[in-house]
Amino acid sequence: MAATLTHIGASGEANMVDVGDKAETTRTAIAEGSIAMRPETLALILSGNAKKGDVLGTARIAGIMAAKRTHELIPLCHPLLLTKVSVEIEPDEALPGLRVTALARVSGKTGVEMEALTAASVACLTIYDMAKAADRGMVISGIRLVEKTGGKSGDYRAGE
Repeated sequence: MAATLTHIGASGEANMVDVGDKAETTRTAIAEGSIAMRPETLALILSGNAKKGDVLGTARIAGIMAAKRTHELIPLCHPLLLTKVSVEIEPDEALPGLRVTALARVSGKTGVEMEALTAASVACLTIYDMAKAADRGMVISGIRLVEKTGGKSGDYRAGE
């Protein structure tokens, strides 16, 4: 059976999906993204000497805050009572740059993929904003859902 879009009706009207009859389950989503930069920009960020302050700490907070406000940013997204949001940022000398991993969890009737994706995206955007004076050529890429668990549609892992 082909998947159908649930947010747009047959006549093109927007709909917020009714999740009232769905079972409450624990749902978790993990998303990732990366930001490539010059090696000296990465060194500046890791040293903690960027002009705007603690780039990694600020990006983590921005990602968490963004996850909590996803329903205000993405049309037709349900507001969720998130039980956990975390944002991890690791240096990757091979890029060179930073890899961002965001986790969102809820016990509820709808998934948290958008919250995890929003957290990863905004964390990357915050890194760009805080380091752009040193390197305007940074490239954000690879924003994607890595894993999701719970809910009627079951589990998902990228690449499987």
